[in-house]
Amino acid sequence: MENNMDEHQSGSQGATPFAQTYFHGTRADLKIGELIEVGFNSNYGQRKNAKYIFLTATLDAAIWGAELAFGDEKERIYLVEPTGEIEDDPDLTDKKFPGNPTKSYRSTKPFRVVGEVTVWQGHPPEQVKTMKDALAKLKEQGIDSLND
Repeated sequence: MENNMDEHQSGSQGATPFAQTYFHGTRADLKIGELIEVGFNSNYGQRKNAKYIFLTATLDAAIWGAELAFGDEKERIYLVEPTGEIEDDPDLTDKKFPGNPTKSYRSTKPFRVVGEVTVWQGHPPEQVKTMKDALAKLKEQGIDSLND
C-alpha cells in the first residue's frame, strides 16, 4: 500500500479527477469531452464575440451563469477542466468582490466538459428578475463588462 501512495504522490499517474472542481453555467447543450472555446457570441453583455470563457469553483456562481445566460434553452451546469491558464474574473473581483469570494475565473484557453450537474436548485424567480433588472440598468448607464 505504501508503494502505491508513493507512486501517486510522485505525479507519475497524472492529474487526479476532481482535484479542483470547476463549473460552467450556460444554456448550451454540450457533451462530455467537448471543448468550450472563445470565439462565439457571449451569453452576456453586448453578445460580442467572446474574448474569454468563464468558470467558477462555486456552484452558486455557476447557477447564476446558467440563469443569466442569453436564450430560452434549458439552463445547464457543467463540470469543466481548464486546458490552460486561468485568471480572476476582473468584473467580480476588482469591481464588486475584492478577494474573489465567488471563485470566478476567465481564460482564453478551452475548458473540457467532464460532467454535468443535473440536480441543482436555482434562485427564486424574483431574485433572478432583480438581478436581470440591475444588469439592464447598468447597461443603460453604459457600464459594460471588462470581459466584452
